[in-house]
Amino acid sequence: MWETGGHRPVSCAPVQARDELARWVARVRSSWGDCGRVAYENGEVLGFLKYAPGRFFPQAAVMAAGRPDDDAVLVACLHVEPDVRDAGLGKVLLQAALRDLVSRGERAVEAYGVTGDVPDRDRSPLMSVEFLLRQGFTVVRPHPTAPLMRLELKSLATWTESVEAVLEALQLPRRVGERVPAPLVSPMRSEGTRR
Repeated sequence: MWETGGHRPVSCAPVQARDELARWVARVRSSWGDCGRVAYENGEVLGFLKYAPGRFFPQAAVMAAGRPDDDAVLVACLHVEPDVRDAGLGKVLLQAALRDLVSRGERAVEAYGVTGDVPDRDRSPLMSVEFLLRQGFTVVRPHPTAPLMRLELKSLATWTESVEAVLEALQLPRRVGERVPAPLVSPMRSEGTRR
């Protein structure tokens, strides 16, 4: 949905659109850098998050709450497979993306939220307002069903540096085989995976 222009339903494209996604990922990575995170377990995709400056998402131009600000990176969508939902994976993927953006010197992120219950979590490209609020986002452009929300990364960068300094001082043993969301390199391979 995000990668195409014009007025479209607020719904993710079918799996058959993987070639379009691959071209989009290649174009964004070549001109801006990594544009997402994917969580895998035993080679199976459990969830993914997609982000880039708003100019890479033509659909943002027609969102009712208005375009994202030029100084912000748009978190366009977050999907977690149904059998692993509500276990914190969405939060982990978002935090991995925020760490990446802080390390790249980005100043803010924005996302369109959906008020109330997300009607179809499997097809919705929008995250719930409640989820975004819990992650520290605030509403910057109200809308009854899809407000634009924002998180300033400056405070996150300071907090991240403090936490990392404390963790280094503790000299905790390293965990072997720790699972970390990986950068989005290519479209999902699983037949049941959406974009």
